[in-house]
Amino acid sequence: MKTPRALFICGSINQTTQMHKVAQQLVECDCFFTTYYDDGYPETLKRLRWAESTPLGYKLSARTLAYLERHSLAIDQAGLNGPYDLVITCSDLLVPGNIRRYPVVLVQEGITDPEGLFYRIWRRYRWFPRWLAGTAVTGLSDQYTMFCVASEGYKRHFVSKGANPDKLVVTGIPNFDNCREFLDNTFPHRDYVLVCTSDIRETFGREDRKALIRKALRIANGRKLIFKLHPNERVGRATREIKRHAPAAEIYAAGSAEEMIANCSVLITRFSSTAYVGLALGKEVYSDFDIEDLRQKMPIQTGTAAAAIAAVCRRLMRGAEQTADQPAIADGRNDQAGVADLSRPATAHELAL
Repeated sequence: MKTPRALFICGSINQTTQMHKVAQQLVECDCFFTTYYDDGYPETLKRLRWAESTPLGYKLSARTLAYLERHSLAIDQAGLNGPYDLVITCSDLLVPGNIRRYPVVLVQEGITDPEGLFYRIWRRYRWFPRWLAGTAVTGLSDQYTMFCVASEGYKRHFVSKGANPDKLVVTGIPNFDNCREFLDNTFPHRDYVLVCTSDIRETFGREDRKALIRKALRIANGRKLIFKLHPNERVGRATREIKRHAPAAEIYAAGSAEEMIANCSVLITRFSSTAYVGLALGKEVYSDFDIEDLRQKMPIQTGTAAAAIAAVCRRLMRGAEQTADQPAIADGRNDQAGVADLSRPATAHELAL
């Protein structure tokens, strides 16, 4: 019996670590990893360096490759050394053509972007590039077999936007399924106001950073103030802005945001998944998203999300094998009628086999 082969499409470090955690559960598979990629015109944008603020760009791809090499993970860049029995991807904003013949499992990254101008244009004009709308269109490609989501609240959210409910399964997501683990840390500070910034400006959005800093000063009201910069931010610019308006604040460009949240009293975010860590740990949380809506979408805290996603993967591989092993129906019309077509998503019947 051959060993199943699985390809993991990584992205940001958050996405990549989630892919790694799922792969660690699939011990029966030969697991291969690639940075985020596409085989269409977005690759041209990458070569022109117009995608540097996204996981497709050279900067974030280099971080991902360094992580994969540091952990001695097998790399198959752009999935060129197939075939594969399964593909697990961190995002469906881009779906490369060379994976569409395989079963695909999509894993939710975290919080999704607000529905901005590009989202509204895409909803009206489907020729508009979906990926420009950011993670607001997560799950709306329908180019996957199953979509593993963070919670029942998120399942309702994606279905309300048009995702196929038969393809969604609530598993939790690995980096946000056990927030209490962050309480055990060595970060030296306690009981401060923490601001976790976003990379809105780096991803084609607009942000009034001065207003965010002043809001943080008002909430802190003399208490210790710490800023944790988003990994994709321009550190020099962000540091200068904070020093100009909040010179006494401490700034961290590196380190675990989750551990910093565990030790804080108040968390201030804009459009960051870190809000979920604060809510899970009972912190006072400020976000540009509605807090009650975030509570409804809170990732389930089971500590078993990676194992649950791996179980979904196994069911898909088992279903594909059983379908492929069925004899063709000799009715004179199509001698391959009994063989599953893996270029399309599996039906609910096939997944139940």
